[in-house]
Formats: sequence, C-alpha cells, structure tokens
Amino acid sequence: MATTVSGRPGYGSLLRTPGAWTFYLPGFAARQPFAMLTIGIVLLVEHTTGSYGSAGAVAAVSGVSMAVCAPQSGKLADRFGQRRVLLPGVVAHALSVAALVTLALAGAPLWALFLAAVPTGATIPQVGPMVRARWAAVLAPGPGRPASPLAPTAAAFESVTDEFTFVIGPVLATALCTGVHPAAGLIAEAVLTLAGGILFAAQRATEPAPHPVTKDGRRRASALPAPGVRVLAVAFLGIGAVFGGMQVSLTAFAEEIGRPGVNGVLYGVFAAGNMLAGIACGAIAWKSGPRRRLLVGYTALTLTASALWTVHSPFLLAGLGLLVGLSIAPALISGYTLVDALVPGSARTEAFTWLTGAVALGQAAAVTIAGRLADARGAEAGFLVPLGGTVLALATLFALRSRLRPASAGRTVARGVGHREPVTVD
Repeated sequence: MATTVSGRPGYGSLLRTPGAWTFYLPGFAARQPFAMLTIGIVLLVEHTTGSYGSAGAVAAVSGVSMAVCAPQSGKLADRFGQRRVLLPGVVAHALSVAALVTLALAGAPLWALFLAAVPTGATIPQVGPMVRARWAAVLAPGPGRPASPLAPTAAAFESVTDEFTFVIGPVLATALCTGVHPAAGLIAEAVLTLAGGILFAAQRATEPAPHPVTKDGRRRASALPAPGVRVLAVAFLGIGAVFGGMQVSLTAFAEEIGRPGVNGVLYGVFAAGNMLAGIACGAIAWKSGPRRRLLVGYTALTLTASALWTVHSPFLLAGLGLLVGLSIAPALISGYTLVDALVPGSARTEAFTWLTGAVALGQAAAVTIAGRLADARGAEAGFLVPLGGTVLALATLFALRSRLRPASAGRTVARGVGHREPVTVD
C-alpha cells in the first residue's frame, strides 16, 4: 500500500531556493521555441502554400530533427556542461529560423523548406531539461546541507511552467502571424530563444557540474538502455500526438467556421487546463506512487482525447479541450518523476531530452497526419490523430508497466533527479 508523502513544501519554498530566479526567468524565455515553433511554421507555410498538409509536413521535419538531435544535445550538456552546448545552439537556431522564413516568403519549393526545417529543429535549445537538471543540482544534498524534500514540487512546477509556455506561446504566435505578419511568430520565437538562451547560459553558479568520461576511459552511463525510459518515451509520443493534432486541427476548425482568430483561444483553453492541473498536482501530497498516477492519468487523457472528433461546436470543443488539458499534466509530471529512480544522475539531462524529444516526434507525426486529414476530410478527421496516438501509447503502458519499476522496487528510494525525499514506488 502506498503511503502519503508528508510535509511537502509548497511553491513559495521552492522559489526561495538560492539562485532559483537567476536561471528560471531566462530559462522561461529560452524554452518558448517548443511552444511557438510548430504553430509558427504551420501558419507561415500554410499562408505561402495554401496547404495544411504542406505546412504540417514542414513542421514535422523540424520536429523529427529535434527528436533525433535533442538526446544528443542532452548527452553533450551532461558531459561538457550546459553553457558550452547552449551558446552556439541558440545562435545556430536563430540563423536557421531566419533562413526558413526567408525561403518561405520567397516562395521556395517545398523541398527547400524541408532542408531549412532540418537545422531549425536540430538546434532547438533543450532549456526545459537543463532547467530541470539545475533544480536537481541546487536541491541535491551536499557537505553541511541536508536532503531537500522539494524535488516533487520542482517536478510539478516545471510541468506548470511548460504548460504556461503552451498557454502563451501558441496564442502569441497566432496573434503575431494573423495580426502583424505571417512570419512574425517565427521571428519572435527566434529573438526570445537567442536572448533567453544567452542570459540562461550566463548563470554559471547554478550550472550542474559536467560528467565527462571516467579517468580509466569508460563511457558514462546512458539513459536510453533503461527499459523504463523507453516505455516513458512511448507514452510521451502519445502526448506529442495530442499537442500536434490539436494545433493543426484547431487551426483547421477555426478556418472552417470562418473565425481564424478563435484558434489561439481554443488552444489557450486547452493549455490552460494543462497548467491548472499541473498546479494542483504540485500542491497535493499523493497517497499513490508515480507509476499508478501515470496509468490513471493516461487513461483519462485517452478517454477525453477520443471524443474530440465528435464535437462540432466551438464552445463544446473548448470545454472538451479543457478536459484534455487537465488530463495531460498528471501524466507528464508522473513520467518526469519516474525518471528520478530509473536513471543515474550523470545521465539526467539526457533522460529528460529523450522524453522531450519523444513529445516532439509525436507532435511531428501528428501535424503531418492531421494536416493531410484536415486537407482531405476537414478538421473532424484531424482530431482522430490524438485518439490514435493516446490509445496506442496507453496499450503500451499497460502491457509494459512492470518496466516502470526501479531496481529498488518495493523499497523507498531517494536518488535521482534531486529526489532525496523518500517516496513509495508502487
């Protein structure tokens, strides 16, 4: 029987952690690409080509490129340090976005947009995983410093922050693309990435120590061989399918009803539900372990996402989208919390980037499939993508749920992502 974790401090205690604000604020700006890039590409390319299918395909190339390169970026950050990876990355990303925008506005052929989308996705800075690794570093016990019970709160807070970017990012990108210029969303994304990334990298005091190869030449432990990480990656692929399918299908739905501006509002409601659920998850002292919470949360996500294609009213779609959003945060937070006990600390950033990359890959596949379905059969068909992605991921989770047990299953564990508070693994 799982036991309650008692005495969990709140968000106020977390934000009073020395040095927290110095990396949190610039990190918030620098993590906007994940929220703004896909919808910015979709709106720009759809404007220049007139096809949601083409727009989704370009966005998908960017997402696949990110999914492939993100874990390598995380591995390099673990090995050489965040600053040495981040600074050249944000500069390269800004230049890649500029090239993509220039080609799209010049009416370049689709293959040229695909080529530009590859470095655009590959250079997306992995600031979210880096921020999570910094929380782990500042909360970890050290000489004369006891173990901190704040790690679960930090995991929830980071998920809330992620979802807050998904409230702001798509709405901001949509408003800029529809109200200022079709390329304005991507330009703003590049500027935020560059400025925030440079400021974030400048915070050396909270940067985790790098973990190079050992003195005897052995390679560091990697995150991917852990079976539980691979299962979580499948779950996060399904979550990415929800994000990507919602972005394209809500855009198509708004166009179909003749109110393109409502797209940002509908997606904002969906993301707001995610954020509110994340806030609640961080404030609750759970009686069940993260594995059980993941299975329950993912079941709720699958059920709500499965009904999207049946709704034709913007008001009902907003309500259902809110329920879908409320179901995502518990699954995300539980997944990130499980990483605590599944991988060694030296592979922490890499593990987080595998999950982030899985979301990007799921999103990339979803925008491609949903875009083509929306072109051929309308927004209703596009909403089938979140259904399919979550059903397949949920089946995988239940079939392989035993792999989500850490090696110390059945005992309390106190290692991993700054997780020094005993928690029950069910």
